[in-house]
Amino acid sequence: MAESGSLPTGFSELEVLAVGTVLLIEALTGLCLNSLTILSFCKTPELRTPIHLLVLSLALADTGISLNALIAATSSLLRRWPYGSEGCRALGFQGFVTALSSICSSAAIAWGRYHHYCTRSQLAWNTALSLVICVWLSSAFWAAMPLLGWGHYDYEPLGTCCTLDYSRGDRNFTSFLFTMAFFNFFLPLFITLTSYRFMEQKLRKTGHLQVNTTAPARTLLFGWGPYALLYLSATVMDVSAIPPKLQMVPALIAKTTPTINAINYALGREMVHRGIWQCLSPQRSELDRAR
Repeated sequence: MAESGSLPTGFSELEVLAVGTVLLIEALTGLCLNSLTILSFCKTPELRTPIHLLVLSLALADTGISLNALIAATSSLLRRWPYGSEGCRALGFQGFVTALSSICSSAAIAWGRYHHYCTRSQLAWNTALSLVICVWLSSAFWAAMPLLGWGHYDYEPLGTCCTLDYSRGDRNFTSFLFTMAFFNFFLPLFITLTSYRFMEQKLRKTGHLQVNTTAPARTLLFGWGPYALLYLSATVMDVSAIPPKLQMVPALIAKTTPTINAINYALGREMVHRGIWQCLSPQRSELDRAR
């Protein structure tokens, strides 16, 4: 499809419309939930803590993923890519930055929670701020590599969104993929798994286990595992043998992570509930404070 209005290979008009509709639902849901999370952090003093700063970083990254999905949904419903090749690279960069930031922010939260619950010292503002800066600078660095020639951004099979081009499968792509995947998927996944495992072992003995220790790692595997599997498959086989519809499945799954993360990390917490309630009902919150 790309910049023309013709249907992409392997897709019917109804299927393009269905993909666009799914992307639109995912985008709007993720934007709404993460916007509420960000607003509650900005409006509620009780939430302005170092550990919640890490959650705020995740919400910002997931908002970026949802915006990326919204552009892809619009293009799918238009049945063409209206932004040209430069727009494709820009959207690929934006999507890659926010995706990597989301993954690494999840790992930072896991480590921050372990530090908070399993050590006697509280997480310091300097440490939390350093983690956030490191996450975003690292993500921007890896997302910029395809713009500089290590890797390449191109259209996804539907032709209405752009991502890392895995169709080439050459040495340039393979070297970039394995290096990037180690630092931005396998290492964050390892940190997440080990942090929550140690936290569970320590807190289960005291009976004060206050967080879900399995959902974060499962979300990473569910949301980004299919993309990782597709990319790794491209290094050992010709991806043209994979049906285009199947190649679009990882993108659709990944776009659900902003909604899942908002529920797991923010909306499932009582303090954030109070923050959202204060944002939506400012007069009621003033009465509660007066009492």
